[in-house]
Amino acid sequence: MKKFFSEFKEFIMRGNVLDLAVGVIIGAAFQAIVTSLTSDIISPILGIFGGMNFDQLSFEVNGAVISYGKFITAIINFLIMAFVIFLLVKLVNKVMSFGKKPKEEAPTTKKCPYCLSEIDINATKCPHCTSDVSEENSEK
Repeated sequence: MKKFFSEFKEFIMRGNVLDLAVGVIIGAAFQAIVTSLTSDIISPILGIFGGMNFDQLSFEVNGAVISYGKFITAIINFLIMAFVIFLLVKLVNKVMSFGKKPKEEAPTTKKCPYCLSEIDINATKCPHCTSDVSEENSEK
């Protein structure tokens, strides 16, 4: 049992798990903000054009109330959350790329030391001047 708890402690203390926990907590708090934005600001503004609060749109079928306004509000919440997360990921990727140098590609050609034309990096004879181009000659 002691080994189980030590393994669990090691699992919990990993950086990824802690980062995920922080992300979930911040995401839940942010969801409350987005829900309030949609319910308290966007829905009433849309309701101005519809003549009633957008969140209260519904109809009744055989005693069952279908609240399609709440469903549309949930869709708007999702779209706002997805857009903000997209912007955050884009920002984080941009910040992470500031310190990185672009990868330099390995050269695929070299210059012939005799006629100075470009030839394949693996060539041993220049196709233009027919000179032998070995590694020691091309370094001169």
